[in-house]
Amino acid sequence: MSKVNDTINAMTHYFRGDVRRIQHFMKVYAVARTIGLNEHLPEDVQYLLEIAAITHDIGIKLSEEKFGSSAGEYQEQEGPAEAEKLLTELGFEEEFIDKVCFLIAHHHTYKGIDNAPFRILVEADFLVNIYEDHISMELAKNIKEKIFRTESGIKMFEEMYGI
Repeated sequence: MSKVNDTINAMTHYFRGDVRRIQHFMKVYAVARTIGLNEHLPEDVQYLLEIAAITHDIGIKLSEEKFGSSAGEYQEQEGPAEAEKLLTELGFEEEFIDKVCFLIAHHHTYKGIDNAPFRILVEADFLVNIYEDHISMELAKNIKEKIFRTESGIKMFEEMYGI
């Protein structure tokens, strides 16, 4: 997992001056890492999850520039190409980059979640967004029921939000 720190540094540089975005990806990374470790993911799957969590919102910058919006659909549209550039510069292999880009291109699409890194990334992003976006507990309960499936994600949700 030697490139995790390099990816964090690269994303911090990418979002330089944007404390909110940097703190967001760091929180999602920490939550995703914790859920993945608690779920006992194989090392290669854990690595994919961690790199995807760090880079998941890389499309926000271009979305805001092009569309004046950070809406999920724009992030999914703009993120993969930006991630591909960054991860290629960091020396990741093409097949791995493709997997990360898939997760970035779908992290706001809540249908067809069919693998552990996808599931955990979505859960981690929600755990952070519920707090950051001041989502009501009523809506948060609905999100929990509709989205959360991992034992560790559900437990973290219940412990964080008391519901």
